[in-house]
Amino acid sequence: MSGFSGPVSDEMWTALRSEFGLPPLEQVQARLSGLADPEPILQSLARVFIDDGTFCPGFQFRPDGHLDARVTALFQTALKAKVPHNYFTLWIMTPIRILSGARPVDCLDETGLLVRFLPAAAAPARAGAR
Repeated sequence: MSGFSGPVSDEMWTALRSEFGLPPLEQVQARLSGLADPEPILQSLARVFIDDGTFCPGFQFRPDGHLDARVTALFQTALKAKVPHNYFTLWIMTPIRILSGARPVDCLDETGLLVRFLPAAAAPARAGAR
């Protein structure tokens, strides 16, 4: 992730919204409100903070609407490494060399490798975060 500092570009948010969806947090909360205890799921959500609100990247949801455990494991690793939410999202959407130029989001079956790689790869983002 070297070279990532400052705000995430509008183009990245547009690409994420187009490919995976980027529902507002309020919409996700409403969808989960029918669960007996939605709070653990809400606390596990990766969220991005864009000028006009808080959003939940769609790559973390399976087609049935539940959270993808592989993304949740990566996000928990990011939280432990103190990676800001927006930079976690940028990292997962950016092609990286260790994956032969693939994006982590496209290689979720390699979650074990990604969990080991994320803290070091995201260190520049942590340093650049304000």
